[in-house]
Amino acid sequence: MNFPARITEGDTVKWRDDASTDVFGNPISSAAGWTLTYYFRFNRNNHGATSVGTAYGQGWEFSLTAATTEGFHADDTGYWQAVATKAGETVTLGSGQFEIDANLAYTGTPAAVDNRSQAQKDLDAVQATIRAMISGGAVAEYTIGSRRLKKMEMADLLTLEAKLKSEVKREQAATMMANGLGNPHNLFVRF
Repeated sequence: MNFPARITEGDTVKWRDDASTDVFGNPISSAAGWTLTYYFRFNRNNHGATSVGTAYGQGWEFSLTAATTEGFHADDTGYWQAVATKAGETVTLGSGQFEIDANLAYTGTPAAVDNRSQAQKDLDAVQATIRAMISGGAVAEYTIGSRRLKKMEMADLLTLEAKLKSEVKREQAATMMANGLGNPHNLFVRF
C-alpha cells in the first residue's frame, strides 16, 4: 500500500496502489471488478474519512481533498485501512498509521509553532530541571499546607536524560534518512 507516512493538514494528498492477489493467488484488481476503499480514523470521536479508488491500469488511484485533510489535526497519529470489496467479498489488503504535520501557511500575524517531537520536548524539560538543581534553584522536597511534593533524584534525572537523548538521536537519524541524507551512523572506510 502506498499511502504516505506523513501528510500536512490542508494539503491535497494523492497516491496509487497496484493490483494484488488473495490467499489463493486470484487477482484483486480494478479490472477484475474490485473496489478498493481507504478508511481513515483518529483517536477522536466523530473524526474520520474515506477515499474510494478509481481505476488506474490494473490498480487504483486515490485522492484526499484539501478540505478533508484540513480537518485532520497536527501532531495526531492517523490510522488507515485499505479494504477491497467485490460481490459480497471483503479483503483487507493493508493497514498502517501516518503522522500529520501542521500547515505553516498563514494570513495576518503568524502564531508560534513548536514542531519539536515529544521526546525532544521531554529532553528539554529534563535538562532544564537538571540545570535548576545544579544552580540551587530547585528544592528536592517541600511542603505547602498539608500537601507534600518530592522531586526526582539527580541520578533518576540523568538516567531519563540519557534515555531521551537516545530516542531523539533515533528520531533525527530517521528524519535524515527520510530526507534522503543517508544514515548518519554508517561509517565508510577506504583502503
